[in-house]
Amino acid sequence: MLEKVSASYEILNKDRFRISAYERASVSVMHATSEVKDMWDDGKLDEIPGIGKSIGAYLDELFRTGRVKHFEFIFNKISPSIFVFLKIPGVGPKTASVLAESLDIKEGKNALIKLKNAALDGKIRTIENFGEKSEKDILHGIEKALRGEGKETRMLFYQAEEQAVQIIKYLKKSKYVLEADPLGSLRRKLATVGDIDIAVSTKNPALVIKYFLQFDKIKEVISQGEKTLVRVVLYSTHQVDVRFSDPAKYGSMLQYFTGSKQHNIKLREYALKKGLSLSEYGIKNLKTSKITFFKDEPSFYHYLKLDYIPPELREDQGEIQAAKGGLPSLVELGDIKGDLHLHSNFNIEPSHDLGESSLVEMLVQAKKLNYQYIGFSEHNPSKSQHSKQQIIDLLKRKNEFIEQGYYSFINKYHDRVNILPKKVFNGLEIDINPSGELNIDEKAIETLDYAIGSIHSSFDLSREKMTKRVLKCLSHPKLKIFGHPTGRMLPDREGYELDWDQIFDFCLKNKKILEINSWPNRLDLTDTKVRQAIKYGVKLIINSDSHNANQMPFLRYGVDAARRGWAEKGNIVNCLDLTPFSNLINS
Repeated sequence: MLEKVSASYEILNKDRFRISAYERASVSVMHATSEVKDMWDDGKLDEIPGIGKSIGAYLDELFRTGRVKHFEFIFNKISPSIFVFLKIPGVGPKTASVLAESLDIKEGKNALIKLKNAALDGKIRTIENFGEKSEKDILHGIEKALRGEGKETRMLFYQAEEQAVQIIKYLKKSKYVLEADPLGSLRRKLATVGDIDIAVSTKNPALVIKYFLQFDKIKEVISQGEKTLVRVVLYSTHQVDVRFSDPAKYGSMLQYFTGSKQHNIKLREYALKKGLSLSEYGIKNLKTSKITFFKDEPSFYHYLKLDYIPPELREDQGEIQAAKGGLPSLVELGDIKGDLHLHSNFNIEPSHDLGESSLVEMLVQAKKLNYQYIGFSEHNPSKSQHSKQQIIDLLKRKNEFIEQGYYSFINKYHDRVNILPKKVFNGLEIDINPSGELNIDEKAIETLDYAIGSIHSSFDLSREKMTKRVLKCLSHPKLKIFGHPTGRMLPDREGYELDWDQIFDFCLKNKKILEINSWPNRLDLTDTKVRQAIKYGVKLIINSDSHNANQMPFLRYGVDAARRGWAEKGNIVNCLDLTPFSNLINS
């Protein structure tokens, strides 16, 4: 709805500030981890970035009455077909409006089919400022929209990254490619990514384009210029845009196309106050018309008297103000000293899936990752299929399994100095019942070094009941970590709702730790909740939730989420060395 308002204002030539305000608000709502309606119920709409008094008042009207009269008034001025055309990749509000008016397609019903027929008949190319290339691009976008692959279709981050890495690796084999980097939401490391955008630094773009088009995973070439852009579709069906820049201007292009749009708007406003204009080519002095070029991004930001802003922070969340001297020193993957959420193949006869790798295999992987410690937290044994004593016996055997496995590991590396990891913790991931009780007997819990409490069922409880459920389980002294705290599963499950003020307050007072689960389909806590937790002073742990040794490097995705949430090393407990971490987990 907010996107429609923003588009409508652009079509109606309203002021840029108003358009940008609705763009920011729509992005904030899109990335919110709580239902906006619940925020309204609690009187906290103003805590959502981008929701000011004006938009907040309209949302208040929506939740009270089911409609917003002002929005309806605005929408009635716009042809319904325009909103349909906005689903076409690459088509913005102005283009959609011109297409609707020029081709006399006003109704929303069958609008895409009518536009497709117009393109096939060569009518789009006859519109002023359009042409054959534009017609071909729009036709391709229509096909994607008709297949349900329009703007709303997004990949998980790791899926986009895998493809981008392959492309960049291929590009760098050309002697004419000096640098190549991802752009857009992929470079900012969002949980989901639209199209794949890549930047290339080269002095010979024509030769690089010719080389790139030989890439064996390209299914179709949508369009290509001679120097600046080539757009293709891979056999995976995903679109890839590769942009080319002279090395002297590469930093400017990286900054411009990394975004986010909201960050760039705010940065442009900041620059204008200094008499400067920003573009993908450089920074222009408005008095002298001189353009300064930048081969790298740090020099671009430094020219504006700002510290370099890491891509993960570029979301218009106060990073530009902070770049005047208060940016956080973001956590790095190399800061991580251990992983406490691992599932081995020890047959604990669990309530959920069993791990695939042996303890020794996971220890070997942990050594490669330079971890000082790891913890095995298989799912708790099925309570319905075991007696209390059987569960206790299973956990005791698991403890023996850990000891024997660690001795085997040490024997394998007996000739090495400073064997890592130095410690293996005996943990368990325990189901949190709908009542808030842990799904395991008290005596069984006493056999553990630590416990992770996670919700794996009954996701549809009300926010009030779910909050009580979580607070009750967190009250157990042995339960140190709240696992994948929103329960979301991308792209299918949004997760349950909690009163986060209560959760954060309880965790802070009782020294409970919230997990950032690095599993690519979870990335939970989300970046926005990470930042809120940090503001509260709540400690976090980044875990991989691996069920196979080869999955343990997935932990880097959790580090990405932590960085997007402005997390520093001191906010993450498994950045601690072994001794202080042991003291914390055993306290």
